Amino acid sequence: MNKSLWRRVVEAYQKPMYVMVCKHIWGIVFTVFAYNTAIAGLLMLVMSDESFWDNFIISQCIGFSIAIVNTLVMGHIKSSKWRWVALSITLPTSIAIGITLALWITGLGDWSHPLALPTVFVGLFFGIIAAIITTLFEQIENLDMEVKQRELNLVESEKRQMEAQLKMLQAQIEPHFLFNTLANVSSLIDTDPALSKKLLERLNDWLRIALVRARSDSATLGDELEMLENYLQILKIRFGERLRWDTDVDGEARSMMFPPMLLQPLVENAVRHGIEPKIGGGAIRIRATLDDRLLRIEVSDTGVGLLNKDSSGAGLANVRARLATLFGDQGRLLIQDNLGGGVTAILELPR
Repeated sequence: MNKSLWRRVVEAYQKPMYVMVCKHIWGIVFTVFAYNTAIAGLLMLVMSDESFWDNFIISQCIGFSIAIVNTLVMGHIKSSKWRWVALSITLPTSIAIGITLALWITGLGDWSHPLALPTVFVGLFFGIIAAIITTLFEQIENLDMEVKQRELNLVESEKRQMEAQLKMLQAQIEPHFLFNTLANVSSLIDTDPALSKKLLERLNDWLRIALVRARSDSATLGDELEMLENYLQILKIRFGERLRWDTDVDGEARSMMFPPMLLQPLVENAVRHGIEPKIGGGAIRIRATLDDRLLRIEVSDTGVGLLNKDSSGAGLANVRARLATLFGDQGRLLIQDNLGGGVTAILELPR
């Protein structure tokens, strides 16, 4: 990466942080200023002999002196106990600095002025109140951060559990298909070596795509359809002209993010329960449509249909379990009979 590009990356990263820090600093300055002004108004009511301007200057000098000195010191002390020990030193010191500065700005003289000593006690009183309030806010903020961190840890834990469950569900599908295909290869080796070789080549293509999908953090419906095409080509070797299929999915739908191995169980059910029992075989049609909320995928077959839709095998139960894990109530799998024969499996996923 060249230096100019690296500089732009760093600037892009730091800019939001810089803005956030500036807003935080200005927020503190405004809070201290408002607190000091309120004290000046209160002192004006109690000590009416002094002008509001003198009280305002004294309050601002003491308040900002306390804020600056204690912020610089407390930033290096983590222990709550040692913070209060340090405060017993820094608070009187910062008040003395503030009073000295205020006496000089207002022209009231030096520490021999009658207002100096009472101002020390007033500064200690309001300084301790400010320290207590600041400490309480810090504790609230720390508790809030701890709660958020626990929530984050809980979400991460649930995410890891979900990923483990998804991998387990996916692992239940792949061996079943592999064992069936290898059994077909074994039966074809003696009777039709050329066809068994072709079947192995198709299986090799399927495995290559499956491995890429397994190692990828993201995949699309187009990737799934490519993998499914190899799967159907493998089945085609066994079924011949008894198995036909076509796909109606446009480019926008193909680019949608899509969980791996979610379509294959639907096609597998269509072949096993619809096409295979039918003497003349049948056709499978895969269609996807998009609307504002849903990606809707239909896997239709012209086979014999399902005799019992509620007990149609582990494949559909696996799909429903993965949908519930990934999308909750927003993901659905519907099974319905076709009027002309066969079954349609409808998969609805939130966009």
